[in-house]
Amino acid sequence: MIAVDIEKGLKAYNGQQVLRIKKEFITGSITRITGPSGTGKTTFIKMLAGLITPDSGSINANNTIWFNASQNINLPPQQRHIGFVFQDYALFPNMTVKQHLEYATNDADWINRLLSIGGLDTFADHKPNHLSGGQQQRLAILRALAIKPKLLLMDEPFSSLDVKMKSALIKTLKLLFAQIGATVLIVSHNPQELDGITTDELEIG
Repeated sequence: MIAVDIEKGLKAYNGQQVLRIKKEFITGSITRITGPSGTGKTTFIKMLAGLITPDSGSINANNTIWFNASQNINLPPQQRHIGFVFQDYALFPNMTVKQHLEYATNDADWINRLLSIGGLDTFADHKPNHLSGGQQQRLAILRALAIKPKLLLMDEPFSSLDVKMKSALIKTLKLLFAQIGATVLIVSHNPQELDGITTDELEIG
């Protein structure tokens, strides 16, 4: 279980506002995060990942303190064993599709399975600039899954996929999440697309 009780000041068009999140995420749950633009959805998952530091509060994951302001504890991202799908993909331009996954794991069977799941097995030697937006987005998802993360954070992960691909991928990912025992948080501007996969919801703003 991941227990979150944090605050972070945000700059908004009407001045300063405070993002307050107090919630427990059950191990293995899949939570969709919704809310208006600018309310702090991306900031929240980046705080979970250790990419942004909360102003106060604590984050505890499976009896390990990731962040505690009063105790001055703040584990770096690499110690949190998190998979993160960035909204802009954040791919490495000089790495091929397969190299992106090999950077995260040396399990060849797992890499081949991920490539097949993402429909990228025939593009393994391609670099990101030779991929479509949807293929780049799928690669970003596969890379995040390569380390078999216990917490997977996804920021608008299906925005560039067509309806057919999105539907098929979501069904497959639901099974995969269960297999690796991942707790998953998904930021989405279209929460209806997650109706068949999520077990919980967090509305921000």
